[in-house]
Amino acid sequence: MNILFCGDHHAEDGILIATLSLLKNAKAEELHIYILTMYTQSYKKKFHPFSKHAADYLLSLLTKQNPNNTLKLIDCTGLFVKEPPLANMGTHFTPYAMLRLFADEIPQLPDKILYLDDDVIVRRSLQHFYQQDLTNIEFVGTLDYWGRFFFHNLHEHKFFDYINSGVLLLNLSLIKQTRLFARIRHLLQTKNVFMPDQSTLNHFAQFKRIAPRRYNEQYKLKSDTVIQHFTTSFRFLPVFHTQTVKPWEVERVHRILKLHEYDDILDYYLKLKDNLI
Repeated sequence: MNILFCGDHHAEDGILIATLSLLKNAKAEELHIYILTMYTQSYKKKFHPFSKHAADYLLSLLTKQNPNNTLKLIDCTGLFVKEPPLANMGTHFTPYAMLRLFADEIPQLPDKILYLDDDVIVRRSLQHFYQQDLTNIEFVGTLDYWGRFFFHNLHEHKFFDYINSGVLLLNLSLIKQTRLFARIRHLLQTKNVFMPDQSTLNHFAQFKRIAPRRYNEQYKLKSDTVIQHFTTSFRFLPVFHTQTVKPWEVERVHRILKLHEYDDILDYYLKLKDNLI
């Protein structure tokens, strides 16, 4: 199973948790993880890349369970500098959120790969989701929990078709043919877009498939949840407000979300996290 992450050093804790959850549910499957990162010294906001030390430590965890598991840390600085999303560099999303849009330009990546945000926890085996046929499908994802109500393809009269970009099963072979990512990168250089990577993916995709909500649960854990995604959400009581709780904020996961489903993974994370430094 091929897994793709993107991020700077701030993503290290989240990717550690996600990796632990993958290992717990991988059973006998091999895991081949790819992490895209970059250096951004030339931009106003300075970030540090995902460290080689952290990547090496994750690889040690992977190979401890299965010697055939692999992890590759890929520097995308050159690609990003060549086609920077200049019109969208000032958004509250870091430039690293858009690294997945360069996946078609990276020869090390396999044709079929599952992209995951760094704030997800895998709860059950992904084999059924991963093994689906992607013939003539650019990517598979689930509806964005809130965006499905506000963003629709009005031109084609399609409603409830706005996919969340945090969990995407990608067919890079077809994406290269349709130039999906290339067209998005070109647009983001000149036009400011709300939620740049997600909105453009939905706008330009010609062949996408909508998967059941259980593969990217963005609101509240359910009995059939396979992947839980800890996104920012809206809450209406006692007053309307936004709520953001990430997996690595373990105390807040317990106190605010009242969630103990992943205590084994999070306890293990707390014991291991200092090894990332």
